[in-house]
Amino acid sequence: MAARTSFRSVPEMWLHRISSTPDSDAFQYPTATGWKTMTWKDAGARARAIAAGLQALGLRREERCAILSMTRVEWILTDMAILLAGGATTTIYQSNTPDECRYILADSGTRFVFCEDAEQVEKLASVRERIPGVEKIILTTGRAAHDGWVVTLEELERIGRAWDKDNPGKLDDVVRGVESHHLATLIYTSGTTGEPKGVELTQDCWVFEAEAMDSLGILSPADKHFLFLPLAHSFAKVLELATIRVGVLTVVDGRIDTLVQSLGETSPTVMAAVPRIFEKVYNKFVATAKESGRARYKVFQWAIGIGRQVSALRQKGQQPNKTLAFQHALADRLVFSKLKATFGGRMRFFVSGGAPLSRDMAEFFHAADVLVLEGYGLTESSAASFVNRPGDFRFGTVGKPLPGVEVKIAEEDGEVLLKGRGIMRGYHNRPEETRAVLTPVATSQKQQNGTAWLHTGDIGTIDADGFLKITDRKKDLIKTSGGKYVAPQLLENKLKALCPYVSQVLVHGDNRNYCTALIALNEESIRSWAISNGLGGLSYADLAKDDRVIAFMQPYVDQLNAQLASYETIKRWVLLPVDLTVENGFLTPTLKVKRKLVEAEFQDLLDGFYADAVQAI
Repeated sequence: MAARTSFRSVPEMWLHRISSTPDSDAFQYPTATGWKTMTWKDAGARARAIAAGLQALGLRREERCAILSMTRVEWILTDMAILLAGGATTTIYQSNTPDECRYILADSGTRFVFCEDAEQVEKLASVRERIPGVEKIILTTGRAAHDGWVVTLEELERIGRAWDKDNPGKLDDVVRGVESHHLATLIYTSGTTGEPKGVELTQDCWVFEAEAMDSLGILSPADKHFLFLPLAHSFAKVLELATIRVGVLTVVDGRIDTLVQSLGETSPTVMAAVPRIFEKVYNKFVATAKESGRARYKVFQWAIGIGRQVSALRQKGQQPNKTLAFQHALADRLVFSKLKATFGGRMRFFVSGGAPLSRDMAEFFHAADVLVLEGYGLTESSAASFVNRPGDFRFGTVGKPLPGVEVKIAEEDGEVLLKGRGIMRGYHNRPEETRAVLTPVATSQKQQNGTAWLHTGDIGTIDADGFLKITDRKKDLIKTSGGKYVAPQLLENKLKALCPYVSQVLVHGDNRNYCTALIALNEESIRSWAISNGLGGLSYADLAKDDRVIAFMQPYVDQLNAQLASYETIKRWVLLPVDLTVENGFLTPTLKVKRKLVEAEFQDLLDGFYADAVQAI
């Protein structure tokens, strides 16, 4: 089934949405006085004013404007405005350092930067001499400063409305001139190693993605979508475009610290998240149950057991008998309803992406009557290439391809190759690296569905029903000195699913005699356990080296090892003295472990595991 095609560009799709449902609510967002909503008509007017303001500043076709901000409604309005003005959006995470911002701005050739607040402006001001190409900063909240280098978004909109009035029809001409092959977005992959690469994604990439997702029918205008993921990442970006295409009301709120409260206040029906969010909810839910007393914990275990029976039936397309259905309803009232209330009480399903989700985690939530559908894609494929559907899912897989996405598995090494209109134009200013991942296809095969196979770097298999299973990253596969291959992410996800006290895991062992692990604790969960066990006075670092904590954690590692082949088992492990976080630089903004950086930081611990390797075998 091919995806429907009806638009040449994102601006055309955006304007169609506004004209089709002008008075429907488009966005709900937090303010100092509570939640407010914005109609498509009002959103269109603001985006047009910003776009006209950029035209007044002299923005030309495909020139870059960067957005340095958390996820908020102005991010979307600004993004649409940049595209309406014929430009392209460069995305920057608010967590990026001044030097990381400098690199992206310089490499992308960005002229104008939209900054969220004064804190982000000062980051750029500290490297101003090294970004001479940045002509103007537009500030979302706060006052203009720096001798005219910074203007407010409100001022840009005022300038834009005046320019639009004085130049009737000119902005419309600009929009009509945006073609499908023009650059729309330059997203820099955060990466777990090395300098980020700018991924060039065209207008057609996003139109294809939005219409392919629309054709699945899993979203409808009756839904309410909650968007908190960073819009600097392609995962959130594709959700932005899909909801515009379908016309879904979207709650836009990137504040992680108030996520649970916001979900309760807005009651969405659909939300996407990275696996770490589900792991954190799981950790808290299970740890709370364990600490609630023996009787309550037994009820919890009974409910999960009932839930797993129902889950197993539903995965086969079957329904529970009357007795099991009654037990499941009771389990829902006693246990599951509390978990569902955490998400606002109306959630139809979640989509997990950005990193692998363990099957155990997905099945736990399904047992609790919460459906988490895993999807898969890369920034280089415009984020969404595969997804499980609410009525057609298989845990442990990333689902079936979106309409219009072609896939094949390389015979020599099992690498997943993708082709379609969503595949990137290339890496910005990196022709050699582009050629390394894009394999041209024969002219007779090009037609309308992409001109190259994308080498994803992921290893996977496709089952008889078309579901793709990703086993690991090609470059992350461990090959022990005994010649055995181990997929570290599989082991890491299994341990996180087994143990609610684990935050992050890094399995190590490439060219080593056996596998070892660095384990970071979930601070909230382990502190709660520590207080209950008379260790409340110890710091995080002291807990990590305390023999009682180590003894407490050992059975979880033993449970993991019992599920593994002997060459995969974790022979030695250690609790790290710090958690791995974005703030201390060990995680990317999308919460992936920077493997090489962590290994380098804790090289002495890793080397110590193998000091007596011969005797340990």
